Amino acid sequence: MKTLRAQAFLFALVFALPTIANAQEGPVTGSLKGLHDITANNIMKAADMMDESLYSFKPTEDVRTAGQILAHVANAQFAFCSTVAGEESPAKENYEETATTKPQIVAALKTAFDYCSGVYGGMTDASGAEIKNLFGMEMAASAIMAFNSAHNYEHYGNLVTYMRIKGIVPPSSM
Repeated sequence: MKTLRAQAFLFALVFALPTIANAQEGPVTGSLKGLHDITANNIMKAADMMDESLYSFKPTEDVRTAGQILAHVANAQFAFCSTVAGEESPAKENYEETATTKPQIVAALKTAFDYCSGVYGGMTDASGAEIKNLFGMEMAASAIMAFNSAHNYEHYGNLVTYMRIKGIVPPSSM
């Protein structure tokens, strides 16, 4: 059954990304925006469906809590997307330190994903080829945006594990 769900998801993804890409100025940036939308949607759904008590849960003392992971993802959206936009990050706080409740963290995530959505929406294939500096590495803006989505899914994977430990079916498996 899980294999069928995974196959259905991949089938939908393969056919959805070209459609999303055609709505944009170019196939590369359109596909990147489509991928980001999928990651943001899964993370927001997970954040919404987790009980407040799960926000302070961590399976071992050596890892972040679920809330800290979500706050970290919010911080990262601003870091990646402001680099691509060529502007100072609009985030004036470190959400891992300041957002401690579910409502605060969900609000930070929403603001961060909305900001990134605007940056993705404003990028063309030509501007995606522009070289930017991310953490001391020179890379194309489109690569930074791909890195952003990979980073989102890295931490969504953490959240999936936390949710499964607590008997919760994650959004991407529903």
